[in-house]
Amino acid sequence: MGLVGEGDQGGVVVAAAWSDGADAVAADIARQLAPCDLSGLVVFVSPDYDVTTFAAEIARRFGATPVIGCTTAGELTPEGWSEGAVVAVGFLRRHFAFIARPILDLANFHVQAGSELVKQLRADLGALRPGFAASGLFGILLVDGLCRREEAVVTALQMALDEIPIVGGSAGDGLRFERTFVIHGGKAYTDAAVMALAATDLPFKTFRADNFAPTGVKMVVTEADIENRIVKELNAEPAAKEYARVCGILDNPLDPFSFASHPVLVSVGGEHFVRSIQRVNPDGSLSFFCAIDEGLVFTSAKRRDPMESMTRLFAGIEDELGEVDLYLGFDCVLRRLAAEREQMAQPMSKLYRTKRVVGFNTYGEQYTSMHVNQTFTGIAIGRKRAPAP
Repeated sequence: MGLVGEGDQGGVVVAAAWSDGADAVAADIARQLAPCDLSGLVVFVSPDYDVTTFAAEIARRFGATPVIGCTTAGELTPEGWSEGAVVAVGFLRRHFAFIARPILDLANFHVQAGSELVKQLRADLGALRPGFAASGLFGILLVDGLCRREEAVVTALQMALDEIPIVGGSAGDGLRFERTFVIHGGKAYTDAAVMALAATDLPFKTFRADNFAPTGVKMVVTEADIENRIVKELNAEPAAKEYARVCGILDNPLDPFSFASHPVLVSVGGEHFVRSIQRVNPDGSLSFFCAIDEGLVFTSAKRRDPMESMTRLFAGIEDELGEVDLYLGFDCVLRRLAAEREQMAQPMSKLYRTKRVVGFNTYGEQYTSMHVNQTFTGIAIGRKRAPAP
């Protein structure tokens, strides 16, 4: 397909490719982006490809340009929702400065490591493009989607960044839940994250949206394996059985489609955030995508119309920014499953295509200091505004 996003006022370009192998798909992405002078590149890679080979090939082809990325549970391409693709988002040097570093060994991550990383990123960015250092700044955080450390990482980084917003997603591997990777410096890592800091002279806005509202029905976590994000009991009853009873789905199998349609919410600072279930375990416990704790109160959620919610989100952003060049989106895989089950996948994919949404389907989303589920987060990047006459 042709390069998307070229133009005098735009600052972001997008390429997408489908192929039989990692070498070929990397070559196709490089060919599409060859005319562009990039300060950084973010890639979202289907787990159908050998990610180690792809990471090495894409880095080799882009030389000194920083390349970061991760594996996916589906891709958001310029053509809409897809599987089996690689999507590449390039930040043009004329409008962006871009620097990135990996965070390895997340099992032993600590707050001080986050502070030191942010300090290094800001220093590197200032040295790279002094004129951009005072421009608008945002962070992109991609995390191993099976590491169970997203909360600790994003909280520490956001604390160090102060008012600079972070958005991002947790890597996926389809719906296998076996092994997910992040990409940096020509290598693919597990138990790792990668943090990029970007500065731009273009208008932008970070965002978060879901299509659920709280009901009055509550469930309390009465027994849990906190380290492994497993809820064993809800309301002093076996977790899976009580969840199904409260949600009114006792006669339905507890599978990803059920979890996508019936998430639970938690209240933080007066706002409700989605906490999604990954799977039901043989012992009747429930594994979650987000951190849990004993005594945590879940609120049953009711669904709102997803098309109406997304249309309202886009309209509000465009009222503020004017024309949006690109939405870089991190969209939970459970949102996609719910849309498929409710026969909304085609209109949602068409809306994303029309609004120029690109990115990937995640195992969880980052937004400022929060790790959330079944949510759409991202960055809307506007176009350069003409000077007033």
